[in-house]
Amino acid sequence: MRIGSGWDLHHLKAGRPLILGGIIIPSLRGEEAHSDGDVLIHAIIDALYGALGDGDIGSHYPDTDPAYKDVSSMRLLDDTLTHMGERNIINLDSTIILDEPKLRPYIDTIRKNLADAMHLSISQVSIKAKTSEHTALDVISAQAVVLLS
Repeated sequence: MRIGSGWDLHHLKAGRPLILGGIIIPSLRGEEAHSDGDVLIHAIIDALYGALGDGDIGSHYPDTDPAYKDVSSMRLLDDTLTHMGERNIINLDSTIILDEPKLRPYIDTIRKNLADAMHLSISQVSIKAKTSEHTALDVISAQAVVLLS
């Protein structure tokens, strides 16, 4: 068994889509990033590479590489899962920290999308949403922990 943790944070910017777990969430602002900015998937990828003892998202998909400009984080997740080889994900636990919009209406859709992408049952994927209590209105962050066998 191996445990990995991941974390990501991006500024929010008007005119960018808000993407979480590969799902576009209706919002006036989205993640400002080199890729599509999906903080949830970025945290998951960091957690997976951490469990593997193999660097982090930046060492595998550097933001200085034009190949990753506006790339779908779902594609990066798929590449990461391929890199894992025969290892299995036992479970994923994650938290998204965002003040607006409220994410509760989208959590089940995000869980299903990630479970399908990671070849897991939905019971193996936990996603929680919290606010910063209005202390971080211009950012979004996510944390993830994975257990691999």
